[in-house]
Amino acid sequence: MNFLRWRQALRRNILAVGLAMGPSVALALTPTLSAPGVSEDLQKRLESSSAVMSAETNGLDTPQELIAASMSDYRTLLQIMYDEGYFGPVISIRVNGREAADIPTLEPPRSVTSIAISVQSGPAFRFGRAYIGPLAPETVLPEGFKSGQPANTGILRDVVSAGIRSWREAGHAKAEIGDQKISVNARQQQLNADISLLPGPRLRFGRLKVPQDSAVNADAIARIAAFPSGEVFAPATVQRVGTRLRRTGAFSGVSMREAETPNPDGTLDFEVVVVDQTPRRISFGGELSSESGLELSARWIHRNLFGAAERFQFESRISNIGGEDDIDGSIGVRLDQPAFFGGDDNLFYVAGFGRDNQPNYSLTRAFLGAGVRRVFSENLFAEFSVVPEFNRSDDAFGKDRDFKLLPLPLRVELDQRDNRVNATKGYFLNTTVAPFLGLSDTESGLYTTIDARGYLSLTSSSSLVLAGRVQVGSVFGPSISEISPQYLYYSGGAGTVRGQPYESLGIPVGNGLAGGRSILALSTELRGKVTDKISLVGFFDIAAIDENQFVDADSPYQSGAGIGVRYDLGGLGPLRLDLALPVDGSTGDGLQFYLGIGQAF
Repeated sequence: MNFLRWRQALRRNILAVGLAMGPSVALALTPTLSAPGVSEDLQKRLESSSAVMSAETNGLDTPQELIAASMSDYRTLLQIMYDEGYFGPVISIRVNGREAADIPTLEPPRSVTSIAISVQSGPAFRFGRAYIGPLAPETVLPEGFKSGQPANTGILRDVVSAGIRSWREAGHAKAEIGDQKISVNARQQQLNADISLLPGPRLRFGRLKVPQDSAVNADAIARIAAFPSGEVFAPATVQRVGTRLRRTGAFSGVSMREAETPNPDGTLDFEVVVVDQTPRRISFGGELSSESGLELSARWIHRNLFGAAERFQFESRISNIGGEDDIDGSIGVRLDQPAFFGGDDNLFYVAGFGRDNQPNYSLTRAFLGAGVRRVFSENLFAEFSVVPEFNRSDDAFGKDRDFKLLPLPLRVELDQRDNRVNATKGYFLNTTVAPFLGLSDTESGLYTTIDARGYLSLTSSSSLVLAGRVQVGSVFGPSISEISPQYLYYSGGAGTVRGQPYESLGIPVGNGLAGGRSILALSTELRGKVTDKISLVGFFDIAAIDENQFVDADSPYQSGAGIGVRYDLGGLGPLRLDLALPVDGSTGDGLQFYLGIGQAF
């Protein structure tokens, strides 16, 4: 008897709890959305934008939440239809068979068992009157903004944006939209647009207010920004000012804020807002190959050494760990002083010392110099430096051969890749022209090299990419016996021909091997994605070396081919493993492997 009373009490308690929860209980449901007559793409856009259709994913399950999602969908779906040119749609959202808009907010149903969305598109509208003005000279409007063309709100936004942008580019910084007369003629299925623009006065740059609380001192910020006070306003100039500050690396964020109102003299003031970057950074790298063993490198950077955004970089390297040659290494430093000669001109100092033990020579090198770096755009820069150096080499021509040089290298780099560590389209060009003046008994000459790379996506999703590289180099002047080994060219290894031993192709000299005065190297890769993270690569490399100033058809050459695997590490680029075999040439045989971070080129 006691058990029966206990069971009845339990049932009453469960029922009481259910009634107390009331409207907060919702049954599982599968909402539907129908839009007959629209395209498949529009159907998908409606579904993906609907709060109701994504309710389960977003954790919306109470009646209150579902009613709120339904109400927000009226506006969302209407805007989408307007964007597609349907200005007479009929949207119905029925919750438990009742129109959501008719359900009192304070009296939601106790549960929601069904939500059905219906979108009747109605006819697609076209522009009747299509006018915007006045327009700045040479303004280019979207092609679709013409009488008789399909109308939608997206084109209207683009037209207004183009009109205001053109006025701003002409110096009218405060251009804005004026009166708008947008009307719909349902009978003729037309949208009439009459939009006026207010250009405002043509302005010049005024003063720049710089932050006082940054670790970079205010005078340095102003000097780096090189704000063009007095010049006619131009958005591109504002962008360049911000870019100069970002380029230093001293700031994690930079924004340029223009004053709300111009000054009485026709100038417009700006304020720069910066967020300081963490000043120090240390990084490590490594590369492993079957013949030259392990190479380890480390880099320490200070982004604001003396308080004026000076960038100091210390690098060290140790190579041939476990390789066939003796262990070697190097250390080097570089100090960049931004805006030393102007906003886009840096002064830099370099120094270094190292020992290279290569298969065909050993070289001890010390150098100290200075140079200028000019940045022309985000993608183009040039450097010129004067770097006296002393080299001592043991090579095919003898031991303890000294070279005292005064190189004057000019380097130009143009980078139009879409991604610097894992490109899928675009190109890259690096060119160095370096006259070197010989001191004492050292001969003078000219060293030149070109490194060109191109990338082509073979699919719209960039899942298949064709990559190519060309390296051309030549030394003019002395014979190979009178040139320091660092200026001569070898082939073989990860940087030229994979599958061939490192620096295995050169010019025979007695029982040794010297580098050539010229090189032509070609590499191609076909990169295909297997998953979002993993890619497979097939590659072929070929290179020729010659003791003359140019490679010709009779020059000795070698080639190699193989396959590789890449695992995407995000901003670092892919983790790379290449397996290669020789194809042509008598310089080596057997499998070679290469492991590193970043694409081969």
